[in-house]
Amino acid sequence: MPSPLLDLDGAVAGAGIDADVAAHYGSFNGEQRRLSAGEGFVDLSHRDVLQVAGPDRLTWLHNLTTQWFTGLEPGQWVQALVLSPNGHVEHAFAGSDDGETFTAHTEPGAGAALREFLDSMRFMLRVEVTDATSELAVVWRPPAAKAQGYSFIDRDRLLEFPAAAGPAAGMWAFEALRIARGEPRLHLDTDHKTLPNEVGWLATDTESKAVHLNKGCYRGQETVARVHNLGRPPRRLTLLHLDGTANALPLQGSPLLLEDREVGFVGTSARHHELGPIALGLIKRNVALDAVLRAGAGDEGIPASQEVIVDPEVGLHVRPRL
Repeated sequence: MPSPLLDLDGAVAGAGIDADVAAHYGSFNGEQRRLSAGEGFVDLSHRDVLQVAGPDRLTWLHNLTTQWFTGLEPGQWVQALVLSPNGHVEHAFAGSDDGETFTAHTEPGAGAALREFLDSMRFMLRVEVTDATSELAVVWRPPAAKAQGYSFIDRDRLLEFPAAAGPAAGMWAFEALRIARGEPRLHLDTDHKTLPNEVGWLATDTESKAVHLNKGCYRGQETVARVHNLGRPPRRLTLLHLDGTANALPLQGSPLLLEDREVGFVGTSARHHELGPIALGLIKRNVALDAVLRAGAGDEGIPASQEVIVDPEVGLHVRPRL
């Protein structure tokens, strides 16, 4: 469902799963600067939108996911995960409830699998899951509220939105700022083995964490609790500062090498208006923090230094509280 904002002057379409929205509108550096200054918005209308209605919806979501949904106040924004029995992340979504319906967005193309899972778990409960992507669009504005900048608008209002919200910025600008914040995207910065502990989804900030540590009895909870209590996640998300002498960015999924040994993979990458070329990488926990890695195999690998996102020694901070 290509966005109508691709018809704006200067719009250049994105690629891959972001192909249905603009990569930029002529100046991704200028667009980054405007967003950093609190101006403008980003069209994320390619993201899938689901709605969960019915009187049992919050209790049901509370039992299925990593998030605390019981008693969720209308308008409160939350993130949630669905895990495998072994604790690996299968689905990720975020949204809010209006007192009657919980509306959520997830990665482009991921909505159908999430809806299929939710429908399979309804049993006799009074809930209904619908695909609302054709009616609702996601937009992002520089955060000034609990929703971390995300909101839903009627899809037929997209062309009117720039007049109210300011100039549109493309995905290149949005991704550069997101990567710099250390926020992973499911299936791009994660793989089928990813545990929430590895990518910062157990953050202490109540507004940003997707895993609520004071609840249990959801699928995969035992693994999450065990890794948290031991404080030794097998891998850790890191911000990579790439050598800017190469006029290229590593491909998503490229190996991360320490000398000739593969120690992880590259997720998403972008050019930041201040930091230069950056990327997210998921690497083995025991890789030294000062080790210079190579993003990509062979002679085309790009040197990359590390900035900590997930602390490899989190156990040193957790154990004294246990």
